[in-house]
Amino acid sequence: MSMEDLTFEQAMQRLEEIVSLLEDGKAPLNESMALFEEGTKLSAYLSQLLDTAEQKVTMITVRDGAETEIPFDTQEGE
Repeated sequence: MSMEDLTFEQAMQRLEEIVSLLEDGKAPLNESMALFEEGTKLSAYLSQLLDTAEQKVTMITVRDGAETEIPFDTQEGE
C-alpha cells in the first residue's frame, strides 16, 4: 500500500508508531534511520492532507438574512 492510499487516520497512526519506536531507542541505527525517513515522509503527507482540507473548509455565516460562504482562511486574525 502506497502512502497516497492511506487515510489521514492510518497515516497518523503509523507516524505515532514510528515515534514510539524511535523513542524506545532499541532499534539498530540503520532501522532507526529508515523509520525516521518514513516518519518524515508521513509528516509531509499529513501536512499536505491538512492543507487540502483547510482549502475546502468554508464557514457559513448569516448576514442580513442571507447565507454567505466565506473561505475559512479569511477569518484568521479577526
